[in-house]
Amino acid sequence: MIRFIQTDDVLALRNEVLREGRLTLDECRFPNDDAEGTFHLGYYDNDQLVCVASFHPQNYKEYTGKAYQLRGMATRESHRGKGIGNQLVNFAIVYMRGQKVNYVWCNARKKAIRFYQNLGFEVISAEFEVPGIGPHHVLYLKIQ
Repeated sequence: MIRFIQTDDVLALRNEVLREGRLTLDECRFPNDDAEGTFHLGYYDNDQLVCVASFHPQNYKEYTGKAYQLRGMATRESHRGKGIGNQLVNFAIVYMRGQKVNYVWCNARKKAIRFYQNLGFEVISAEFEVPGIGPHHVLYLKIQ
């Protein structure tokens, strides 16, 4: 089941999946986590939170229109490959379409690019390195 959740709800899974448990929960906060318009989604398997993603109002460079940046997408290893992340992002796209959002973009880890491309995102940048994390690309999806 997909639910809108609070910032504090995403932190443990962000740390576990994206930072290999190396940080404190406060270190897993993003600057825009509590900004107006930001929303967080969680996928629950029974009562266990197994997938999270955060969406912040943020344009990308010269792209125009109402935009959101997808950040902190994390799926518990035991639940990967089951379509849960796909369901979560598609839920967000439908929600953002209703909010008259024009596009969503993200900085995707190189190993996650195929996941995003299968959802319709396209690569719009050269590869770049995020220090301490690894190679990334910017991906973009037109919503409307």
